[in-house]
Formats: sequence, C-alpha cells, structure tokens
Amino acid sequence: MSTRFRMGTNPWRLRLARPGLRWLLGLGLFLGLQASRSAAFYLPGLAPVNFCEASRETATCKSTVALFVNRLDSVESVLPYEYNTFDFCKDSEKRNPSENLGQVLFGERISSSPYKFPFNRTGTCIKVCVKSYDTANDDQEKKLAFLRKGIRLNYQHHWIIDNMPVIWCRNTGDGTKCCTPGFPIGCFITKSGESKHACLIHPEFNKSNVYFLFNHVDITIAYHKDSGRNGGFARLVSARLEPQSYKHSGEGRLACNGPPMEIPEEHTEKFNVTYTYSVQFEENKSIKWASRWDYILDSMPHTNIQWLSIMNSFVIILFLSGMVAIIILRTLHRDIIRYNEMSSSEDAQEDFGWKLLHGDVFRPPRSRMLLSVFLGQGTQVLIMTFITLFLACLGFLSPSNRGALMTCAVVLWVLLGTPAGYVSARMYKTLKGVKWKTNFLLTALLCPGVVFADLFFMNVILWVEGSSAAISFGTLIGILAMWCGISVPLTFVGAYFGAKKKFRFPVCTNQIPRHIPQQSFFTKPLFGIMIGGILPFGCVFIQLFLILNSIWSHQMYFMFGFLFLVFIILLITCSEAAVLLCYFYLCAEDYHWWWRAFFTSSFTAVYLLIYTVHYFFTKLQITGMASAILYFGYTMVMVLIFFLFTGNHRMTSCISHSLKRLGDSHNVISIN
Repeated sequence: MSTRFRMGTNPWRLRLARPGLRWLLGLGLFLGLQASRSAAFYLPGLAPVNFCEASRETATCKSTVALFVNRLDSVESVLPYEYNTFDFCKDSEKRNPSENLGQVLFGERISSSPYKFPFNRTGTCIKVCVKSYDTANDDQEKKLAFLRKGIRLNYQHHWIIDNMPVIWCRNTGDGTKCCTPGFPIGCFITKSGESKHACLIHPEFNKSNVYFLFNHVDITIAYHKDSGRNGGFARLVSARLEPQSYKHSGEGRLACNGPPMEIPEEHTEKFNVTYTYSVQFEENKSIKWASRWDYILDSMPHTNIQWLSIMNSFVIILFLSGMVAIIILRTLHRDIIRYNEMSSSEDAQEDFGWKLLHGDVFRPPRSRMLLSVFLGQGTQVLIMTFITLFLACLGFLSPSNRGALMTCAVVLWVLLGTPAGYVSARMYKTLKGVKWKTNFLLTALLCPGVVFADLFFMNVILWVEGSSAAISFGTLIGILAMWCGISVPLTFVGAYFGAKKKFRFPVCTNQIPRHIPQQSFFTKPLFGIMIGGILPFGCVFIQLFLILNSIWSHQMYFMFGFLFLVFIILLITCSEAAVLLCYFYLCAEDYHWWWRAFFTSSFTAVYLLIYTVHYFFTKLQITGMASAILYFGYTMVMVLIFFLFTGNHRMTSCISHSLKRLGDSHNVISIN
C-alpha cells in the first residue's frame, strides 16, 4: 500500500470488520481495519452494487449499468452549469438522485442520462440522439451559441458510473499519463490558426476559426468477480473513456471513423449533430471493489510534495519550541528563583520588563466587546474544523460520499453555538463587561451575518447568470431557519452560563495606567504582527496550494491525513508564536497585548488573502467580470473563517500563559 493511504487511513477502504480490530471513536463510531475472511457491512449509501448478465438478473443484481451526469465546469469560469443547460442528449425518464445539503451548496446537480449499457455486452457506434440546428430558428441559434461558448471556455463533462467518476486519461509531452475526472465538450482553433485546449493533442483538427465538438465517446468499464464472497456477481472497479469527434453521414450510416464534427464560427446552412458511443467491458482480477478508487489517484500529485510540506512545518515548530523552551525553562525560571533568594525589598526595585507589569497587564483593552465576539466565533470555527477533518481523515467524508464534507461542516457549525456563546460571554465578563445580552446578539449574528450577506450577493450573481451553483430560495430559507432556530438559541444558552461564570485575575489592576516607554521598531505592533503571522503561513502554504487547486482547478483532493496533520502543526505553531511574541511585548513594558496577540495570530489570514490574489493572476485563466467577483467573494469568506480560528487559538494561548506566569511572579513579590 502506498504512503498516501497510510497517512490518510485510506478513505475509500470503508469496510468495517466485525471480528477484526475495533477502535472506539469519541462519537460512538467503530472503525475496524479490513481483515481477511471476515463478514463485513458498509456505510450507508456506500454499499457495493452487484452486476450480472440479463439472464441472471435478480433483486440483488443489476443487469444494466446506468451513467449519471454532473454539472459542467471550467477552469476559465467560476460559473458551473447543469448538464441540461447545454443542448446535449436528455434522458426521457429523467431521475435525480437525492441530494444532501453539501451537494446543494456546492451546486452539484446529478441527473440521469440516456447512456445505459447492458452489463458485459460490447456495443460499437451506438446512436444516442440527433440535434438539429438552423440559423432561421432563434432558439436553436441561441443553443448553438451557448455550445460554442462552452467549447471556447473549455467546459468539462463530469460523468458518473456506479458512484465513480469516469476518467479521461491522455499522454502528456514528457511521456507520462495524466488522468482527470472530466473531459471537454470540444476544442477550437482561432482565426490565426492557434490550437486551444484539447485540439493540441489532435493534429487532424487543423482548420482555422472552427469549433470541434466531441460527440462520441469510447467507454471502457472494468469489473471484478469474487465468487467466494458475492455469489459470483461482478462489481465495477473502473470506468475510462476517450472523447472523439466524428461527422456522421446520416442516421442509417453511422461510422465512427470519419472526419471530425466541425461547427464553423459563422454558418448559414442547417446541419445535424449525432451523438454516439462505444462501450466495452473487461475483467480486472487485480483491483478489488474496496480499492477501486486507487486507479483514480495514479495521476494525482504524489506525496513527495506533502512530505516536503510536513518537514518544512516541523522545522518551524522546532525553531519556535526551542525559543519558547529557552524563555520558559531558563529566563522565567531563573527570575523566579532569584525572587525566592531576595533578602530585602530594595532588590525587587531593580527589576525591569515584564516583572513590572503585574498591575497593568490585565487592564481591559479597547473594544472588549468586539474582541470577545471574535474569540467566541473563533472557538466555534476551530472546533468545527477539527471534528470535520478528523472524520474526513477516518474516511467518513471521502470524495465517494459526495457532499458529505460540506454537510458535516455546516451541521457542526450550527450545533456548536453553545461553546461560541460561552467563550464570548465569559471573556467579556472577564474583561469587566456588563452588556452580556448585546454580547450574545453580536456573537450569534455578526460574523455569520457577514458570511450570509456575502454568499447571498454571490448567489444573486449566480441567479442572474443561470448557473447551477445558484441556491434556491427554499434552500436559503432553510439555512436561515437552521441559523435562527438552532444556532442562535444554542448561542444564548452558552452565553447565559458564560455570563454567570465568575473569574478573578490573580493580581489587582492599578487605578492609574503605567507609562509605556518609547518602543523600538522591533517592538512596535506592526512589525510583531507581520512576523508572527508569516510563521504559521509557512506551515500551510503548500497545503493551501493543493486546496485551491481542488476548488478552482477542479482537481480531486483526497489527502485528508496530511491535511489533518498540518492542521495540528498549525495550532502548535500558533500557540508557540503567541507565547513568544507576548513575552517580547511584556519585556518591552508594553501591557497593550490583548489585541496585538489576536492580530499577531489572525494576520495569517492577510497572507492567505495575498496568496489567493497571487494565485488568481498567476495560476488561473478565469475570464469575465462575474467570475472574478465570485472568486474574490468566496475568497473573502475563506479569509474571514481563517482569521477567526487562527486568532482565537493564539489569543487563548497568550491569555493562559500570561495568567500563569505573571500570577506566579506577583505571588513571589508579595511573599518577599
């Protein structure tokens, strides 16, 4: 088994063995390792489907392989469209599988297609449908113009067979094979004769100012038989296709070997487009159903870059750990020992730096209400992210379970209103705030309201553009109901108990604020914030690149084990950077550390924003104002979420560290 599956616990190996090893999960779920010769059950919705010839068809065995179609998307446009938006062949008995919340929010619109194959029966050049186009018909002219636009923007089909993406594999210039879970509508050649997109690998496409439509596919479906476990029935383990372009002479004379199907930029004659397919089945004895997703990952990025990211992160952690260890184990420990050895109060007057701030370090900061709200919302996002990545690492939110990742994240966010309200109210009460009801309302409505307003604006653009990613009005009402009916009351419960929790600082705050000496450039807020934010960003920028590729370049992300490990490393880096910079602030006799500690951590989000802007201009080929607005609109939501949970984690570390150390030092001073 390859390294990537050991790190990710092989998210597609979903069988839970009864007599094998069992791990008790915190959520009450038992995940066993796959054991040989053991009875097994499967996660709901992910059970294997048995196939057989028509003569052996039973209630537990299907004789027809159905092909489903997903939305079409493009790396040059953020706007996805439903399959039926284009003028392709439609299923007369249209069936839409049930969709979960994550699929609705992502705009995945899976529907049935007219492509249906009898199991283990070869078919050659079979007609699916015929589409006619006439310039005299305005409706047909609009459909043809939209089809040309899809080819020009390199929109990709996404087909599904037995819950597996149908893969298109092609040879690259360096001799390697590249596989993608999608294939293009077609390609075109400009007026100047420049080949675009898939036309580069088809030398026979050589006419200028012409669009070439892929109206034929050669499909190869592999299956595996295991007579000892499933009654000799077959299970599908792979599905590949090769798109082709053929201009058929007529419906009665289909020949899938003719010249390519051309769509001129300007045409005046009526013409027809015939869609056909060829299919063949082959038995594969080496791939089993439990490992059938492995072949999809063959051309995906290897784990070398992942290990580079992990090693880079570990180097940063070791550097910060060394500095923190020196400060805590040597500097502070030596200072406290010196306090214990004092014989007179005159010796204590020679102190400097952080040892002089025990009467001002807990002075409430400005905008304590907003700080408390940010900390509460950050706690909610932090717990949600941790649980979601943990479940994804175990395989429960794998790509085979479509939409499960987003569904889990949204449900967890709704249910985690209580810790958000508790942390926010308790911190506000700690900072001597009295308007706890206002604090509750802001915690429940401020940041979620900003996100909802941003997404609603993006949704209006999607509505106007007719994109499949547009969320329906009923779904928006449902999200509002979850927010106001579940999350807000839970936030109130947490705020109620948090406001009742009493907390006393270990030292008293002086009535008159202490004078802060002139600060050097290195101890000023901006420099420390910028330095503190770049260290955690250095731990995650490689993973960030892969995640952005998954979102905007439509690549499949599957290394949740690596992602969870990097997430833990990020939290450790945040804690150590916060402790380190807090110590430097206090050594400079500057007790305004509350907001600085938060911004030192959350400034990582600024680097995230800068990186996404760089990614937009250097890695993407997005065209159109609507797509650009959508990109940066969704990016702002990502930046806000990252801002909240990074700031929350480091701020908590700073508070706990300062409470402990300064409280200890004050107690020593009092004794002496």
